Amino acid sequence: MTIQFKDETFHDDYTFRNSPWAIQRFPFPFHEDSYMYSVNLEPHLSLRPGSVFENTFDVDEHYISEMKDRARVLANDPLRCQSLPHMTLAGWDLVELIMEAKARDYPDLFQLHRDGDRWHWINKPLGIDQRFTFLDDSTLPCGPMEYITRQAQGDFALLDQREENLWMDAGMVTTQADWSLDFDIGMNFYEWHAPVPLAHELGVFQRALKFLLNLQQGAPYRRLNWTMTVNPLLDTSPENYHKWGVQKTELTPENVGQKQYLRVELQSFFRLPRSNALVFPIRCYLIRLEDVVSVPKWGRRLHRVLRDLPEELATYKGFIRNRPMIVDYLSAYDDGAPTSPGIFPD
Repeated sequence: MTIQFKDETFHDDYTFRNSPWAIQRFPFPFHEDSYMYSVNLEPHLSLRPGSVFENTFDVDEHYISEMKDRARVLANDPLRCQSLPHMTLAGWDLVELIMEAKARDYPDLFQLHRDGDRWHWINKPLGIDQRFTFLDDSTLPCGPMEYITRQAQGDFALLDQREENLWMDAGMVTTQADWSLDFDIGMNFYEWHAPVPLAHELGVFQRALKFLLNLQQGAPYRRLNWTMTVNPLLDTSPENYHKWGVQKTELTPENVGQKQYLRVELQSFFRLPRSNALVFPIRCYLIRLEDVVSVPKWGRRLHRVLRDLPEELATYKGFIRNRPMIVDYLSAYDDGAPTSPGIFPD
């Protein structure tokens, strides 16, 4: 399929919309009618042609607009992209990973030509034609991690592995669900996950860290995570909470279907070859409730999940204030019928 890129915004007038194609391939995060934290990792293998799981890095109709939004956020706050000095090699690893994957999976959009360490990268959607020397920082317009993540949807955390732990020592983070790279930079795995309720008591993070420390090169994994947001905001950072937090008060029974969004992260994990670092891409997808309920299975299931979610999780996921209104809206689309297993539409 030829991707039709859209010109849309994720701020102010919020012109973001999902096409019918984008709705049908949305990564709905609930495989059953209830939800509780789990590691829920699976191999990041190609799955279901046309889905967001088909390619290593999904490129969709929102690509150009998301990259414009990233540039806007960085212009206002350059600290959304940081890399400690020892992480430069990991940045080059990431350049190789993303360029190889995009050139392989989307040859009509991206090309990579290599002659030893002399590389030629072509990004047609963004109009980029760059010749550079691999591992030579001076041949790129900015650091390697920043260069390539300005051309890739989603956030990227680069994690250094030492002392039997993972340390967030570099990242490009402009589409996060209420966490701050500037606050978390240099923290270890347990420190940056400290705010998450219930999961610590369940031992989720201990199991997750043990798994990630043993992740092998060439064997990436993935998982889905989710939260809720009012309006199609990519940048829900703590730094800008004063701008977006107040929007939760704008929901009414009449507009909740249009303004309340389910926000899903496709998180993947890769071991990098030269640096032995891990890269943690976090791709954000947004869908308004009105579009969720256009898929009957999803409308039923989302109603049941949000209705029965423990209060601590509803608070952490960002919708405790408006939960009664959201659940009431969704209840009209739940006829009590059983739902089929798995996340895909029937």
